[in-house]
Amino acid sequence: MLNTPRSRRGMVTSPHHLASEAGLRVLREGGNAIEATLAMAASLPVVYPHMNSIGGDGFWLISADGKPPIAVDGCGAAAMSATPEFYRAKGLSAIPPRGPLAANTVAGTLSGWAEVIAINKEMGGKLPLSRLVEDAVWSAENGFAVTATQQELTETKFAELKDSPGFVDTFLLGGKLPKEGQLMKLPALGATLKRLGQHGPMDFYTGALAKEIAADLARCGSPVTLADLAMQTAQRRQALSVAVKDATLYNFPPPTQGLASLMILAIFERLGVKEAETFDYLHGIVEATKQAFLVRDRIVGDPAHMIEEAEHYLTSKALDGLAANVNRKRALPWPVPANPGDTVWLGAIDNNGIAVSFIQSIYFEFGSGCVLENSGIVWQNRGSSFLLDGDGPRALRPGRKPFHTLNPAMALFNDGRRMVYGNMGGEGQPQSQSAVFSRYAMYGQGLQAAVTAPRWLLGKTWGDATVTLKLENRFDPDVVQAMRDVGHDIEILPDFTSTMGHAGAVVRHPDGMFEGATDPRSDGAAMGF
Repeated sequence: MLNTPRSRRGMVTSPHHLASEAGLRVLREGGNAIEATLAMAASLPVVYPHMNSIGGDGFWLISADGKPPIAVDGCGAAAMSATPEFYRAKGLSAIPPRGPLAANTVAGTLSGWAEVIAINKEMGGKLPLSRLVEDAVWSAENGFAVTATQQELTETKFAELKDSPGFVDTFLLGGKLPKEGQLMKLPALGATLKRLGQHGPMDFYTGALAKEIAADLARCGSPVTLADLAMQTAQRRQALSVAVKDATLYNFPPPTQGLASLMILAIFERLGVKEAETFDYLHGIVEATKQAFLVRDRIVGDPAHMIEEAEHYLTSKALDGLAANVNRKRALPWPVPANPGDTVWLGAIDNNGIAVSFIQSIYFEFGSGCVLENSGIVWQNRGSSFLLDGDGPRALRPGRKPFHTLNPAMALFNDGRRMVYGNMGGEGQPQSQSAVFSRYAMYGQGLQAAVTAPRWLLGKTWGDATVTLKLENRFDPDVVQAMRDVGHDIEILPDFTSTMGHAGAVVRHPDGMFEGATDPRSDGAAMGF
């Protein structure tokens, strides 16, 4: 898939075609990009449940009229009873990755929806949430086809998920692992989405729905309480930004790794690589990634407890110094500690120029694995990334936000183009962003070609435990050998693999032409009209 879809009145993209269709239907009815993204965000927890849930966190970048974006932080905090002592009293030296004790943070994404709905009204949006959840509710009640990735991940992760409350009853069919193409229904989740459409997203935190959620969490054994839910609010934040040739790049501030995404591209640009798909390109961008990740892992966590400012590392002086650290002929020894992840990215731009980049996640595939009995919500395990030892910004403390791999990306070009782009996949998110943007914007590849082209991954991603430099088996063999020769620990993967995540992008040109791209590694679609 190399041809880029184009349209004249709007474009959406997401990793599942039914979610993209839901967003496109909103645009066709006169809705804007914010409303289309909300419709997609509601659909994905239903039709792509292994990747996403309303029981997770979410981050938004929203730009109107080519202005710098508003950042909306829909990240939940650790429960008040979630302390290191709480876990040590249970004989644990680390937070479990699955089960009720991993469900230790408030799910913040719906608070983000509430803030975005307020922004939408400020921008003239009129469609009610009850309309925007229609497609999601229909699919939950009437059923959807299990995808190949849902089948694969249910099978491969079943041993670690089967004991989580509600998982087997919800995601097995007739007591058996689901198969691609089988019909699955999620009626409890459909009823919850319908209630949210009627009563608004904050019903999740302070309404009748909140009381049901808290009771279900208590039955599961999660430390999250009704009081924790009631304290949750989203925040409007200032996006991080950095200038590169011909564009300004935007991404999300801490607790996300958006800083790393911006640093990779800014450091790489300073290397002056003339041509993509060469040894200099691949080695340079991987080494730029290492420099960015070293900074990220040292400083990024809950912004209220960070010692250094993320913005410092986006100054020309800091970036010049980090670029100077890159050895053009030798790989920096790796690995450093890595973070898995599981996420969906989606984007939309409308005919009035509203551009939205949104990412929503439950961390690992199926999150904690806990499915709330009455609401059908899968709860995230994002708080399993907290550390029980030490006092750094990633140490577990009540009310603290966890470190996030999530980061939605946006670019505003000097020639008037607007671009939203992103990817799921833990460590792979900033790397795939750098691949897509550099190929499209720096080297002139077509938008879809830039997404389809072979990708790389340094470190871990969702569903993968090794920390090698992984390459899809479509790179030039001479480039691969040159990478080995300078010290990269190479692991060759199939031609197309979901290990590289599911990327996507939408561009609006100043003449009103839209371009969209979706990842052939996903079940998605870029749709315009």
